[in-house]
This record gives sequence, C-alpha cells and structure tokens, in this order.
Amino acid sequence: MKLTTQTRRRAIQAAKGEIPFDLLLTKANIIDMVTGEIRPADVGITDGLIASVHPTGSRDDSHETHDLSGLYLSPGFIDTHVHLESSHLPPARYAEIVLTQGTTAVFWDPHELANVLGLEGVRYAIDSSRNLPLDVMVAAPSSVPSTPGLEMSGADFAGQEMTTMLSWPEVRGVAEVMDMFGVLNGSERMEEILDAGLSSGKIIEGHARGLKGADLQAYLAAGVTSDHELTSAEDALEKLRAGLTLEIRGSHPYLLPDIVAALQTLPHLSSQITVCTDDVPPDILIEKGGIIALLNLLIEHGMKATDVLRFATLNGAIRLQRNDLGLIAAGRRANLVVLDSLNTLEAHRVYVAGKMIAQKGQLIDPLAVPSDVLPPRDTMHLSPIRTQDCQLRLTDINNGTARLRHISGARFTQWGEVDVQIENGIVQLPDEFSLIRVQHRHGRHQSEPQMALLKGWGELRGAIATSYSHDSHNLVVLGRDPEDMAIAANLLIESGGGMALVQNGKILAHVAMPIAGMLSDLPAPELAAQFRRLRELSHQIADWEPPYRVFKAIEGTCLACNAGPHLTDLGLTCGTTRQIVDAVLQRHEQTQNTNNNDRSAN
Repeated sequence: MKLTTQTRRRAIQAAKGEIPFDLLLTKANIIDMVTGEIRPADVGITDGLIASVHPTGSRDDSHETHDLSGLYLSPGFIDTHVHLESSHLPPARYAEIVLTQGTTAVFWDPHELANVLGLEGVRYAIDSSRNLPLDVMVAAPSSVPSTPGLEMSGADFAGQEMTTMLSWPEVRGVAEVMDMFGVLNGSERMEEILDAGLSSGKIIEGHARGLKGADLQAYLAAGVTSDHELTSAEDALEKLRAGLTLEIRGSHPYLLPDIVAALQTLPHLSSQITVCTDDVPPDILIEKGGIIALLNLLIEHGMKATDVLRFATLNGAIRLQRNDLGLIAAGRRANLVVLDSLNTLEAHRVYVAGKMIAQKGQLIDPLAVPSDVLPPRDTMHLSPIRTQDCQLRLTDINNGTARLRHISGARFTQWGEVDVQIENGIVQLPDEFSLIRVQHRHGRHQSEPQMALLKGWGELRGAIATSYSHDSHNLVVLGRDPEDMAIAANLLIESGGGMALVQNGKILAHVAMPIAGMLSDLPAPELAAQFRRLRELSHQIADWEPPYRVFKAIEGTCLACNAGPHLTDLGLTCGTTRQIVDAVLQRHEQTQNTNNNDRSAN
C-alpha cells in the first residue's frame, strides 16, 4: 500500500470528523509502545492508514465497526532478520503462516538464494514477494560467498553487485556482513561492499560472531550497525554497550534465559533491542511459531509483555527506518494484532492495511501465489555418483598408516588428529568417527569432491544428505557407509535438491526441494509433515545432543566463516586462519613383505 497524498488527505478529514472512518476498532486496550501504558482507546482507519486514536466512545461514524472489548491491541510484529529459505517455502506460502501469528513485516536476507543463483536469486526473492499482505523488505546479500577463497557458491558478489541491488527500491540495506576477516583486514571486496552500503544511506547488518574488544570496535567502525550472532549474555551486553542494535533470535533458545537476566540488570531497555527468527524450519514455524514463539519465550523467562512487544514493533521499525510502522498512532499503517492475553501471546485477529486478514490462527482468504514468477529449478548441476566416490582415499599410499587432521565437534568445531589404517588406498574409519563429503553443485568448477573425518557426531548409522547447507549450499553428505551415502546423494541429485536419510541401503525419508535446491512446491502443512518425519527418523541415524549436536546443525556444518575447521567444496578449511589445510600430517607405506607377513600371521 502506497501512502499517497490522497490517502493522507482522507485520513486528515476522517480525524477531524469531516468524513466517516472506513473501519473503527472500539473498546480496545491499546498497548502504547512509547509510554509502556496499556490504555483504553478507539482506533479509526481510512485507506489502510490509522487516522485517529481517540477516547473510547467519542466517535461512532464509520462504515464498519469491530468491537474489541476485553482485548489488547498491538502493532503488527516485525522480524528484523530472517532467511525465508530456511522454512523451505516460497514467500507466499511463508506469509500464509506468519501472518496468522501476527508478523506483518520482515527484513529478508535472501543470501541462500543468492549463493545459488546470484542476482537472479535476489530478483526472484523480490518478485515472488510482491503484493503480499506480508510487508517483505529485502536486504542485499553481502555474503556471496560468505568466505571467499575457502568455498565457492553459485555466484560472487562485490561492489558492483552491491551497488546494483541497493539501487532497487525494494532493497532496504546491506545484509549480514559475514566476512568479518575481510572487514577487519581491509579486503578490497569488503571495502567495496561497505562503501556501496554507506553511500546508499541504507542500513548495514552485522554478523559479529565471536568478536569482542578491539575487533568488535573495528567492526563497528566499518559501518556495521546490528548483530544477531549472540553467543552469551556477556556477548550481548558488550555489543549493546558498543552501540550495535541487538537482534535477539529465536533459533538459539538455550541462550535466552541468560540474555534476559542480563538485560534486566540494565537501568533501561534500549530502543536498540529488536527480535528476529533468523532460521526456522517449516514444522517448527507451523507448530510453535516464528516471532510470536520467541516473544512468549522471553515472557516465560521473566520479561514484561509490554517490553517484548516493543522489541517486536517500535524498536524494529526504528531499526529498519520505517516511520510508518511500529506504533498505534495516527499516520501509521494499520497493521495490527489483537491479543486476548499478555501472559501467553496468541494472535486473536490480525489486520493488514486496515483489513482483517486472519482470525484465531486462520487466514480469512487464501493468498494468491504470483503466477507470472517462475521458480528457479534445475540447480543441481551434478551427475550421479558411485559408492566408491564416498570412500576416503589417499592417492599416494596403497597400504599402511597415516595421521590425519579431523573435524571435532558440532557448531563450535575444533581440530583433532587421529592415526588411521589404509587398505588398498582407502581410509578405514576408526571407531566413533564418521565421514563428511562436500561436492560443488553449481557448475562453476570441476574439482574433486572433498571428504574429511568427523568426530563428535558419533558413529552415524546410515547417511544424511542435504543440498541446503549454509552458506554456499553445495551437496553435503554425512555418514559411515559408502553405499548409504551414495544413495542419499543421488536421491537429491535426481530430485533437484532437498534432504534425505538412508540406512542399510533403504530410504528412510526424503524431502524434495526442487526450487533452487532449497524450496518446496508442497503446501505448507504437507511440507511440514514431511520435514517433521525426516527430523524424527534422523534419530535412527544420529544420536543428537543439544544444544549443539542437533539436527539443525547439519545445515550449518560447513559454515567456513566461523572459527575452527570446516569442510567446503574446496577442501578442509580453517575459519580462524582463513587457509585451506592439508588433512594428511604423516603417511607410512607398508612394504609388500610386511603385508605378506601380516597375512601369514592371521
């Protein structure tokens, strides 16, 4: 909805009583995000704009009236940082879910699509979210790839691409700057990206994982103004004190109790505290919710409802430079959420542009999927693989021993070393180890698939494969059995991408994601059911240990921008030193006589 001069003129006339309101919401308990008060008032709306907030019962001239007696009225919720791709739903299907939960605006970083499709992916994000009731603001991805030199995705973005995207009116800022190393060390690429963002006057999102002290100050000095990569309460406070806008995220709930406790020690709660979802899979999005689930967790951990609602409304609007959102006040858009309680938040009704679009968790009318936007398909540029392609081999040793570096742990990874046996050039997996295999899927280079030993995930009883792997989204397979790994990989190659579980040569579960290898054509409930089944059956393959070794970690296990070892399509990388590392430390070839003697002894 564009706020035209005529729209403003009609709102002025309605506020003065010269013309009736289109819609009058009466007897509501207004949640005032400026004063923190809850006060009775009526709200008059014209042409989707709030024209007047006035004493209860003082006006009755309206074409339509909704009685909100006993109910609370809040501005629509704002998600300040989200990757819609993690829901594996196209924008219209995503909107169908979150609108019913009270989220009426999102700031979408489509860097998952961009890492597969380049600028075409960003255009698809914009075009496929046009004319939706959900206000979709798009960020220009800065992390394509997130770690240049250590991985290769489907495109490379630098200053020229950033300038192009920032010239598009739908793009409202620079998406999370994940190449912290490049920022701190003055890489030409990152300087171009940041210069384009600063020149545009639009916001620049951060990704300051692990930064503190001088490095954190230097990162802010580059022009970054927000962060959602909070690792502890101390980390959150340091970043808030430094001047960053905090984007408290729901995808890491184990951190919330400590962050809430830390915030409650402050003299006041800053306007620079917002909320975001970041990444939410489809089953969790439907069953537990997005922003509304996070708000309820914050309330559960001791925060006042009025404070968390301000994080999700006025503070989000301030952050995103949207003076038309975030308040129930004349001149703001009539994007509103009706709540029946402040103990546990639940969207009783949702209004967008002054029209009630959802009631009691259901859309009143289905959303139209844009028919003129063709979803991008056929992005798995790979041929089928063989079982032997999933065996870790050392080309310069046939039989003997070797000492190899390996990846230890999940999410927060560390280097490890282990001695292994080599038989006929194949590494024999030690107990408690599994394999990770990464293969470039974008057709930009033809290097061999990369493999490494993985410890800290247990002995995987089968294979888990995904083409949705932050941030380069190459084909990743984890497992111990080469046959299972090959079956899982080939299933995704054939279906255009997705996720799969294979055990003892049989397919346990498969979710096809043929749109860019990350989005599904299925209706949201059907996709959620398939994804839930896949998650549940994954327990047959892996022993999960929250908070780090969880199913979600599969999608982030190749994040080369994070500290520690990670495997990418270019090799075994170190996120700390930004180097590709040779996994082989030592090798010892056995002589033929030694082999014969060993066989005789057996």
